This record gives sequence, structure tokens and C-alpha cells, in this order.
Amino acid sequence: MQALNLWPPEARRNLVGVFTDIDDTLTTEGAITPDALQALAALKAAGLVVIPITGRPIGWCEPFMAGPAGSTWPVDAMVAENGAVAFTRSPGAQPTLVKRYQQDAATRNANQARMREIAAQVAAEVPGVALSRDSVGRETDLAFDYAEFDRHAPDTVEQVLAVLQRAGMQTTVSSIHIHGCFGDFNKWQGANWIVRELLGRDLVQELDRWVFVGDSGNDQAMFQHFTHSVGVANIARFAPQLTHLPRYVTQGERGAGFAEVARAILAGR
Repeated sequence: MQALNLWPPEARRNLVGVFTDIDDTLTTEGAITPDALQALAALKAAGLVVIPITGRPIGWCEPFMAGPAGSTWPVDAMVAENGAVAFTRSPGAQPTLVKRYQQDAATRNANQARMREIAAQVAAEVPGVALSRDSVGRETDLAFDYAEFDRHAPDTVEQVLAVLQRAGMQTTVSSIHIHGCFGDFNKWQGANWIVRELLGRDLVQELDRWVFVGDSGNDQAMFQHFTHSVGVANIARFAPQLTHLPRYVTQGERGAGFAEVARAILAGR
């Protein structure tokens, strides 16, 4: 990981869009900071496409896409549940939210029944581990809290992952949650999908014009593929466990780090 100030200005000049993680990248202590929110607005005002992509549930995202006046985040879309589902806005003077899925309804219903069984299995085999408090808003995956409100040791995280993987689930670990889903979903796959859905474009073909900002294990696929990838400084606590690291790293942590990235992008324009 190189210092962000080593990111060449010419590489930032023709950027068209920014993907960003949410928890511990835009947020600090669970809330988006004013500097990070202002950074989103500045990027949008400069004409960039801005898309948060998160392991959080789609229901959790809705208030940020369609909240009261002044509370809506200035973003083009929000991809949730590690890429499986997203909110976009319809065109027009009074846009409405559009929910988009990668799986059809029958598949989602069958998976939800199986996930309820697996959640009970985790509870039986790994006592003390609970579903994340935001699980009521989840539609396509399971999430277990290990570092948001509860605190569980790495060995416990590995036990939960083993149960999920034996059940045939794909797994990832964010800065706060352990995730399992049925389907080939991760943030990289979700990013490609939403660029096709929203813009009718091929992300791979224009990858040198996009940036990703993140901080933890479920961001690895993005770090691996993006030409321009940045970790906020708090990625340091996960770095020893990651196979794929971002190319650059900020001085600031969390929301301050994201604001630092936004300033670098805008300075390059």
C-alpha cells in the first residue's frame, strides 16, 4: 500500500465514478461524518457517479436513498448485501426508488427458508453468536455480529464461517459482520452488475476510470480488480489477514480518510 499522495494526478484526471464501502469507510462510530457526507456531495457536483456498496441489508439502506429532505445521501445508487440487491432512482423530476435484484423471487424465497435453518444451526453450534441487529432488513444473506455490538474472538468467527461453508454458503467478513449467502455474490460482481443495470456500460472495459475505497475483508475482491483502489487508514488492523490489499492508503481513518480521497480526486480534475 502506497501513500495516497503517490497516486499520479494524470491517473485521477479522467475518472468517471467512485465506489465506496460504508461501515468504517464513510462512517465513524456507526454514523456518517459531516466531512464524508460533504465529500459525497462534492464528488457528485463534479459530475462523478457515486455508488456506496455494502454488506448492510437493503432495508437499512432505504432511509439514505429516500429519507426526509436534507438527509438523503447524494449518490446514484446503493448496492447492498455484498452485491445481491440494490436501490436506484427512477428518472424524472420526482424520482422514486427502484429495487433491483440479481436473483428471481422463487430463488430468493427458497434461499430464505434455507437460511432460517442455517441461522438456527449457528445458534446451536456456536453459542453466544447472534444475527446482526439489522437482519430484519436482509433479503438475500445472513449476517452475524462479531464486532458491531458484540465482541467475538477470531476463533469464534472461524467457527461461524465453518458452519456457513459446510451448508454451501459463500462467506465474507466485513469490519463488523460475518456474512453468508447462496449465490456468487461479492462486491466486485455486484459492481459490474450495477454499472450494467444503471448505466448500460461495461465496468471492466473502463476500469481505469473508476475508484474503489474500502477498509476490510469483504472489500478484497474490489482491491484485487480495481486499477485505482484506496484503503482508509483503519485497514491496518485487517491488512495481515488480507490476500489482496489496496494500491493506496490514506492518512486519515474512516470518514476522514474518505474525505481525503475525495480531495485527491477533485484536485486531479
